[in-house]
Amino acid sequence: MRSYHLSHSGAGLSGLSVREHDIPAPGPGQALVAVRATSLSFRELMVLDGTYVLPVKPDVVPVSDGAGEVVAVGPDVDAVRVGDRVAATLFPSWQDGPFAVEHVAQRGGSLDGMLTEFALVDADSLVTVPAHLTYEEAATLPCVAVTAWNALTGDGAGVRPGDTVVVQGSGGVSLFALQFAKALGARVIATTGSSAKAARLRRLGADAVVDYAATPDWAGEVRSLTGGRGADRIVDVAGLLHESVRAIALAGTIACVGFTGRTAPPLDPHALFASGATLRSVAVGSRAQFTEMNELIGAHGLRPVIDRVFPFDEAVDAYRHHAAGTAFGKVVIRHP
Repeated sequence: MRSYHLSHSGAGLSGLSVREHDIPAPGPGQALVAVRATSLSFRELMVLDGTYVLPVKPDVVPVSDGAGEVVAVGPDVDAVRVGDRVAATLFPSWQDGPFAVEHVAQRGGSLDGMLTEFALVDADSLVTVPAHLTYEEAATLPCVAVTAWNALTGDGAGVRPGDTVVVQGSGGVSLFALQFAKALGARVIATTGSSAKAARLRRLGADAVVDYAATPDWAGEVRSLTGGRGADRIVDVAGLLHESVRAIALAGTIACVGFTGRTAPPLDPHALFASGATLRSVAVGSRAQFTEMNELIGAHGLRPVIDRVFPFDEAVDAYRHHAAGTAFGKVVIRHP
C-alpha cells in the first residue's frame, strides 16, 4: 500500500512524499478501511503551512477527510461490518456531547489521516455514509459538512423554518450550510465577491445573494433584505465578526467556524452586548452529529458540491488547485 506523508507542519508542498508500507491488520476494536477518496479543506492548507491550531506530529499521513470500504475488522467490533461504506470522523474519540480536551486528538494532525490506500482506524469512529452518495461525495463530509451542521444545529435551539441564515462565500462550509439550512426550512442569504459565483449560489437555493464587491456594506444589505431586523443566524467563516454583529438580529446566533483572513478588526464588546447575540465557536462536531447530518442528507437526497477530482498520484496538484482559491465546491482526490 502507498501513503502520503508530510515531513512536518509548515513544510509546504515540498514536505509531501509517497511511501510504500505493508497493509496492516486490525487489532481489537479496529477496522481496516480501503480508502476510495479523500477531500481537501482549508484545514489541510493550515497543516501544510504551519498555522493549524492543533498539534501535528512529524511524518504524519495528512488529510482528515476520507471515505471507503471496510475490508477487515478486529476482535470485539460490532459498530461496522466488512463491506460497509464508511467515512471516518475527524476527532475519533468524540462520540457525543460537548467538545472537551480529551477529544483533541485529530486525524491528519496528531493522528495519521486518510491520504493513504488503506487506513487502520478505531471502528467506533466510523459512520456509514448515505447510500445515494459516491465515495467522492462521501469523502467531503467529515470536516466541513459536519462543521456546517454543528453551526446550524449544535447550540440546542437550531435553525427553525422561517429563520434567515447568512452564509459567507462559496467555500465548503458555506455551501453545505446553504443546503442544510434550506432543507431545514430557512431563508438563506449568501455573500460572495463574484457575480459568476452569485449565479451558482442562487441555483443551489440561495434566496438572495449579496455581492460584496459591488456592495461592500454587506451587513447593511442583510439588514435591508430583512426589513431592518437582521439575520437569525450567521455562519461566519471569514472571522470578520464585527460585520456579523452588525448583521445579526437581536438575540440571534453567530457561529464562528474559522478565519480565512490573517487579521481582523477587534470586536467591540459594546456592540456585541447591544446585539444580544450569542457568539459561538464551532470545532467540527461529534460522531452523533455526523450521524444526524447523514440522516438529513439521505432524507433530502442532498449532494455535495464538487469542484474537481484528482487521481491519487496527483495529490500535490490537488493541493495546488485548492490553495489557488478559485474552486467552487470541494477538491477531491480519488484513490486507486
